[in-house]
This record gives sequence, structure tokens and C-alpha cells, in this order.
Amino acid sequence: MADFHFLRPYWLLALIPAMLALFYMLRQFKHQSAWRQFVPQHLASKVISDAKGSRRSAVFIPFFCLLLAIIALAGPTWKKLPQPLYQAKKGSVLVMDMSLSMLSTDLAPNRLTRARYKALDLLEQLNEGEVGLIAYAGDAFIISPLTKDINNIKILLPSLTPEIMPAFGNNPYAALNLASQTLANAGFNQGHIYWITDDIDREDMADIAQWHKDNGFTTHILAIGTKAGAPIKLPNGELLKDDFGQIVMPKLPVDRLKTMAKQLGGVYSTVTADDTDIERLSLPMLTDVEKEENQMQQSGDKWQEFGPYLVLILLPALLYLFRRGVLLSGLIAVLLLSPQPAYADTWSDLWKTKDQQGKALFNAEAYQDAATTFTNSQWQGSAYFRDGDFENALKAFQQGDDANAYYNQGNALAQLQRYQEAIEAYNQALELAPDHQDAMHNKKQIEELLKQQQQNQSDQQNQQEQQNQDQQQQDQQQNQQQNNSEQQQQDSEQQSSDSQQQNQQEQQNQQEQQQQNAQQDEQRQSAEEQAQEQEQAQQQDGEQQQMQQVDAENADDEKSKEEQQKHQQILKKVTDDPYLLLRNKMQLEYQKRRHQTSSKGDSKQW
Repeated sequence: MADFHFLRPYWLLALIPAMLALFYMLRQFKHQSAWRQFVPQHLASKVISDAKGSRRSAVFIPFFCLLLAIIALAGPTWKKLPQPLYQAKKGSVLVMDMSLSMLSTDLAPNRLTRARYKALDLLEQLNEGEVGLIAYAGDAFIISPLTKDINNIKILLPSLTPEIMPAFGNNPYAALNLASQTLANAGFNQGHIYWITDDIDREDMADIAQWHKDNGFTTHILAIGTKAGAPIKLPNGELLKDDFGQIVMPKLPVDRLKTMAKQLGGVYSTVTADDTDIERLSLPMLTDVEKEENQMQQSGDKWQEFGPYLVLILLPALLYLFRRGVLLSGLIAVLLLSPQPAYADTWSDLWKTKDQQGKALFNAEAYQDAATTFTNSQWQGSAYFRDGDFENALKAFQQGDDANAYYNQGNALAQLQRYQEAIEAYNQALELAPDHQDAMHNKKQIEELLKQQQQNQSDQQNQQEQQNQDQQQQDQQQNQQQNNSEQQQQDSEQQSSDSQQQNQQEQQNQQEQQQQNAQQDEQRQSAEEQAQEQEQAQQQDGEQQQMQQVDAENADDEKSKEEQQKHQQILKKVTDDPYLLLRNKMQLEYQKRRHQTSSKGDSKQW
């Protein structure tokens, strides 16, 4: 009973007129009893009714019924109905300082390593809502847009180093401004920015304070380093020196960072060996969540109302008072005994618009019903998109002509694998809102996907051409072998013909042997020598053809090996290293920004 309260406590104010009515009825009862002093006692029993108990019941029973009715209308309750789990809708951005001073060794092994570990611990606390990641040095870049997948940010954190930043320096103003744009583009009017840094210049403090007045996002600062400072150890092992050849010793400006955190409305904490710093930073976020949960409990909690059950006690009294109206009292009791609320479309339309009803269905993840309820085309498209009906989502988004409408069209087209049209939609969104970070990010992702597909198609085409060339070479080799076989057959026939002629010649020589013995011997020797020379020539021709065939096959094998080596070298150039991907991504974005006006910020190189 600790949770006992009234759902409609203002109905208890009706007890005031009820008490006044009771007082009036009791006073009337007293005036009626005064007649006894004027009527003789032997006539009083005949003239004045002595139904004192009946008169009291006529007063107290109606008052009792009225009291129960008022309490029932006030809605007594003490039992809460189960509700879906509350999910906080909030946005947070983690801003990481990637200037060279983060390589200072006053914290083992250096400030950067300690900052990474603290960022991972902070992400564990930010386990609800959407979180983004921004890194900055001479300029600021979005490493990860707002997402509920914190594991994606955890994967990217180890790849962040000052060496991958396109420009050295320390420009926190650009990073904070980019963080506020990211939150605003995602629809967050309020949010938390967690700034992990080791330095701030006096020249930047005024600009950052003005930025906070213009945007209003709460910014917390986690200071990395010590007041004593330490040299900056570069990746090549050397110590960073200034223009005068002196070793740079960056010290932590604690006072300036504390002042800055106070102006930004956030919490300041210096890095500690335990989790005290993370708990201090996450306390405001947890407090905001508790406030939102309390507001939700006060406005959205459902309690089981026990007021209607009081009618069961009220019913016998009503039957007693309305003996001739039992049916009417029963009808009233039936109307009051309806603890379950009845919902109707006309009733909902009376108190909520279609878009408000659709929003409630959307929050309840009834996306199909929400899509048919919404009248706003963009909300309707969002419901279709969440439901996986990308065709209808695209049709709904196409009814809008602002930047967000074109951005949503691009998302729907990308899901439908119509990538070129998606890029055109993102371009239209960027024409209307050049600072739309989500549109720029998604456009880059689609362009990279198209490039990869084109590369794959090109590789497949090259592979097909190589296969065709190999097939042609095989056909040529077969034709050459066939020609060699025919040539050998012709040579064999020629040898057979020569042999027949030789036999005939020998027969003739034998016939003439008796006449010209000397001439016959010379001719026979000459014929034998010619035959031997011809056979040797044929043998040499066959060996030469075999050597040419072997040389051609070896040349084809060497060419095939060279092509395979080229393909392997191309494949080796493709990498999935997050370090290289982040570096190339930021380098391209930085080159696009160079023609624009330089942003505010300090120009020092560490």
C-alpha cells in the first residue's frame, strides 16, 4: 500500500459540498425534532412519527453513497500495470583530440593510449541512445556518425593516431561545431558532447563560449595529462622540437579547462587511474535519464483502478434508496463497473490528430499501422522504411521537396540497390543543405560501393578476356600440331615414292650391270648418298619443328605466369585496414575543404 494514491485527486474537492449537505440535512433533522416540545406527550406518538432511526438513515445513507461515489471518481489505486521497458532517446558525441601533444609520455605509455582506454570505458556507460565519434587536429572529421552500434566505434578507436590526420594542429572549435551539426541533423535539440583533450588555447575560449551560446549542447571535458608535462615522442623515436630547436613540453592547463567546462555547462574531470573520472562524467547523463523516466512514470504509467469496485458496495444502498428505480440504479452500476477503457476511432480522433496516433503506433513498433495512420508523407515514409517496405517509403518521401526528404529518398533508393539514383537524391539534399553530414556520409558510402562494383566488373572482364586469349592460343597450338602431322605424312609418302623409284632404278641397273659394271657402281653409290642426305635433312626438319613447338609452349607459360603475378599484385593493393581507410577518407575530405574559408582555431602544430 506504499503506492496508494488517487488517479484523479481533484474529485476529492467534492467532499466539501458533500459535508455541507450533510450539515444541512442534520440541521433540518434537528428542527423537525423540536416539534415534540409543543405537542402533548399523549398526542405526540399519534401526530409525530417516532421513526428516529428511519430519519437518520435517510440522512446518512445518501451521504454514504455520495462519499463512495466521490472516492470512486477520484480513482483510488495502489497497483501498477506492467509496461514496456523505457528506452532513452538521446544523442551523444565523443570528440577525441588527435594533436601531436597526445603523444606526450607523462602518462604511460602516452596520453593517446590512456585516452583510448578512457573512451572505451565511457562508451560502456553510454549504452543507450545514439553515439557518434569525431577526431580533430588541424581540422575535424566525422569518424563515425550517430549510431546505436557502439561496437563499431570500439573497432575504430584503436586506429586513431595523430599520424593519420591530414593536417597537424589543434582546432577544437571545428570539432565542437561539427559535433553540434551532427546532433542537430539527427534531430536532437539536446545532447551531450564528451571532449577528451589535453590542451586549449586562450584564443579559442571566447569562440567556443560563443558556440555554446548559439547551440546549447552540454559539453563535458576529460583532461588527459599532468601539469608537469613531458616530451612528445614521435613514431620515429625522436622528440618533437619547436622552431628554436627546444624540446616541446606540453603541460596540462587545468585552470583553463575547468573554466571552459563551466562555461559549456558540463562537468570537468582530470584522468584518474580508476573509474572515478568516468563516473563523474556520466553522472549528468544518468541524471537526465532518471528525470525523463520520472516524467514518463508521472505521465505515462498505467495503474489498475479500484474505484469501480466500490460500486459493489454502493449498489445495495442504491437499491434501498431507489426501490422503484432498481433498473435505473442497475444501469448506473453497469456503466460504473467498466474498469477496462474502451477505445474507438472517433474517441481517439477527438483528442489526438492522425499524426499523433501514428506517432504512438510508431513508438510501439507497429510500423504498418502507423504508415496507414500518418497524414504527414515524411512520417509515413519513415514508417514504411522501418517496416522494410522501401517502395512505398520512396513514394512517400518523394512527396517532399526539402533536404531531409531528398536524404530519405536516397536512403530508400540505396536499399532498393538503385545506387546511381540514390547519389542524385543525396546531391539534391546537399544542394539545399550543404552541411548535411549524414547525406555526405551516405553518399560517400554509395560512391565507394559503386567503385567497388565497377572494379569487380572490370576484373571479371579482364579475366574473361584472358580466358579468351588462352583459348585462342590453345586453338593455335592445336592447328600447328595438326599442320605438323600433315607435313610429316606428306614427307612419309614422298619417302615411299622415292623408295619405289630407287628400286626401279636398281632393277634397271641390274639389267645393265652386265654391260656397264663400272658405271652402275658409281650411280648406285651416288643414289645411296643422296638418300642418306635426304633422310638427314628430313630428320633435322622434324627436330627443328619440335623445338619451335616447345619454345612456343614455354613462352605461353611465361606469359600466363606474368599475368597471374600482375593479378596477385593488384589484389595485394586492396586492403581492409581501418587505419588506411580512415586516413584516405580524411585526406579526401580535407582536400575538398581546402578551397573553402579556413575555420576558427589555433594554428600551432601540437
